[in-house]
Amino acid sequence: MHRIRVSRLALMALSLTVPMGLTSASASAQMMEHSHTSKPFTGVKANTGTVTHTRVDGKNVLTLSDDFKVPDTPDPHWQVVDSKGEVYLLDRLQAKNGKYNKSITLPAYVKDVAKVQIWCAFAETLLGEAPFDSPVM
Repeated sequence: MHRIRVSRLALMALSLTVPMGLTSASASAQMMEHSHTSKPFTGVKANTGTVTHTRVDGKNVLTLSDDFKVPDTPDPHWQVVDSKGEVYLLDRLQAKNGKYNKSITLPAYVKDVAKVQIWCAFAETLLGEAPFDSPVM
């Protein structure tokens, strides 16, 4: 009987800490409420798809849409421009395994993002960009 009582107490404590009705579907819906999708990429090489900004575990994440096509250039990189015009060159788009980094977690020093660019570090050329309606974060 003592075991049952402990289990009930544990269940009661758990039910008080987990919000009622919070399921993975509602958590997913909450995340979508806090997402921002850019306008489509436009440029000479990166001209399909969009990018979405979300907050995951308190961090800002950018994710390319499924219809984004990786430009056929030697060294494409993620690059973001903030609302003040500051440019931040980030990680390579191409991963070592032949795939690409579809998502990137933004470093803390990036305060906001007005647009996302795909930049070729080899040719030092802008391949395309996707602006947000207003800066995100």
